[in-house]
Amino acid sequence: MIFDTHAHYDSEAFDADRDELLGSLREQGVSAVLNCCSTYESLKTVPAICDRHPDVWFAAGLHPSELEDVGEDVFELLDAALSHPKCLAVGEIGLDYHWDASPREKQKEWFLRQLLIAKEKGLPVVVHDRESHADVLELLRKTHPEGVMHCFSGSAETAKEVVGLGLYVGLGGAMTFKNNKKADSVISAVPLSRILLETDCPYMAPEPFRGKRNCSPYIRYVAGKIAAVKGIDTDEVIRTAAANGRALFRLGE
Repeated sequence: MIFDTHAHYDSEAFDADRDELLGSLREQGVSAVLNCCSTYESLKTVPAICDRHPDVWFAAGLHPSELEDVGEDVFELLDAALSHPKCLAVGEIGLDYHWDASPREKQKEWFLRQLLIAKEKGLPVVVHDRESHADVLELLRKTHPEGVMHCFSGSAETAKEVVGLGLYVGLGGAMTFKNNKKADSVISAVPLSRILLETDCPYMAPEPFRGKRNCSPYIRYVAGKIAAVKGIDTDEVIRTAAANGRALFRLGE
């Protein structure tokens, strides 16, 4: 059974059929979903979604592109979300120098603050890193959290460094893209024991659904790509990655 370790089912892309889709995931081979907050509003809406669906949990945090207008008052809301019984992690947090939607110094400040909150609460982190590898790794070395580098987009060498820090590597639809020249080397560089499977849905749908709305059952296509590179069975990838996710997020069967 698939464990989708990074989803955004609170997105408006699911407004028309969210509850129907989430209610059908188990019959489609998905046993668990970690829905990651990213905005101020999601800290209020995501816990309610998880309350309605027994197989959906969440991570609470603020995305680096959502910080420009956020003030200190958010920490009361964040603390309440992190205290919810279905909250398993701090995330999605990190740095994004591709869009630069928030000032870089504020991104680094809030990334560090949320990393320290995770350490204080004994929770793993879900890290966003886009075109900011050096600064992300510097802060991870400084704080040594448990967690996952979500939607990994770096090189095989960076992947090895992430694993060396004791983190997991989240692999999703981008691993199947025909123009992803780094995919095979990254998959080869990361031990199966350190791989998590994710969608980042509704974004990043794998081939052959690229450009369409992504959803958790499509993870099988990502697992198939990993299996082909590693020369193992797709079900072994799904089974091991799910066990990895359950271990990291302390989620029982």
